[in-house]
Amino acid sequence: MRRTIRDTLLSARDLMATAAPFVVLALGLLWGAYVLLKPTPPRRLVLATGSDQGAYAAFGKRYAEELKPYGINVVLRATAGSRENLRLLQDPKEDVQVAFVQGGASETQRTQEEDERQPLISLGSMFYEPVWIFYRQDAAKKINREGVINDLSQFRGMRFNIGARGSGIPGIMGRLLRANLMDRGDIQRSSLDLVPSVVALLDGSLDAIAIVSAPESQLVQMLLQTPGIRLYEFAQAEAYARRYSFLSPVTLPRGVVDLSRNVPPRDIVLVAATCSLVAREDLHPALIQLLVQAAGRIHSHGGWIARDGQFPSALQSEFPLARDAERYYRNGPPLLQRYLPFWLANLVDRMWVALFSIAVILIPLGRVLPPLYRFRIRSRIFRWYRDLRQIEEDMAGKAANPPKLLEQLEKLDAKAERISVPLAYTDELYALRSHIALVRARLRAAG
Repeated sequence: MRRTIRDTLLSARDLMATAAPFVVLALGLLWGAYVLLKPTPPRRLVLATGSDQGAYAAFGKRYAEELKPYGINVVLRATAGSRENLRLLQDPKEDVQVAFVQGGASETQRTQEEDERQPLISLGSMFYEPVWIFYRQDAAKKINREGVINDLSQFRGMRFNIGARGSGIPGIMGRLLRANLMDRGDIQRSSLDLVPSVVALLDGSLDAIAIVSAPESQLVQMLLQTPGIRLYEFAQAEAYARRYSFLSPVTLPRGVVDLSRNVPPRDIVLVAATCSLVAREDLHPALIQLLVQAAGRIHSHGGWIARDGQFPSALQSEFPLARDAERYYRNGPPLLQRYLPFWLANLVDRMWVALFSIAVILIPLGRVLPPLYRFRIRSRIFRWYRDLRQIEEDMAGKAANPPKLLEQLEKLDAKAERISVPLAYTDELYALRSHIALVRARLRAAG
């Protein structure tokens, strides 16, 4: 029994020793593919949001919570808004990898030198950002008794905050004002940040402010319910949308803010930009998958403006859509991720091409393995035939010394007796020992 086990184990060791070069080659190729493809995503992601009180900051916190279970630390970077976010993304010296970018904010950035810019991709459109123009009713009463402004040109001469520098609001408002044949000198323009501008509107230091933000912004929700503050309605919303492709006409439904108090008292037509999640072109594909899947959980539910399932979307993007994001919008999450942990599914998804290529290389080489294994085992037996042939040649010589040759042959037989081979090769071992016996008989007959 022990002999059988020993022979079997010896055969396994020989097989492993024969296959060792192939295993080392396969592991080397796998390691090279792993280093080249980098299937494991970075553990840190910098996301540029906006002002601390805006919707971008609120959504950024939700993204951080969504990616935390996957071991991704999302660092939120507060900024002035979309234009600063684009600048940070396009600057190779900055470490921002992903940012919220407002529709229309990229047009001013495209005037910069192309060679100095970091290529950007879109992960899809995430939500609507209506253009909220809030004004004081007492300031509007100087125009009519009702205190209602019906046209943008009626803001002439008013103290109007059109957004902080670095945000996307000044660009959008500049286009809207120019469409109404107004320039900067027609309003008493200011460029305060979001919170200071709301405070100034409430204390009467400003007559009107413009905010481009999702309805989730707490300040927007507060202003919609503040007495004496009115929301400008874009009666020509469709015309604005036809003129500017990054704008869409949307409706704030009656009572959606507060059903019990019927706020607003009727449907209000607005224009809205679409916010996209924009990333650097070299963002790791696994992070793209995690971000678009998180976007599906965060933005797919209906709200004040959008309906269920309307976002995230591959439409209305001003940047090329990332391939992994496009695949998600077309087919949903990858098949493997529905049944395997993300890290394993991502590893297989990223490495399967490399694994297939390695298999194509190793399968033909693997055909050499059985002959090499047989040669390794048989060489233990065949190498003694050289000594046996030498003894036989010495026996045929004139100076043959049969007793001495017989002594050498006995030593050779003792060595052959200690040869251990798998059971499948014992016939060759017994053939060697029978040949030794044949030479021994001839020596004894000669002596």
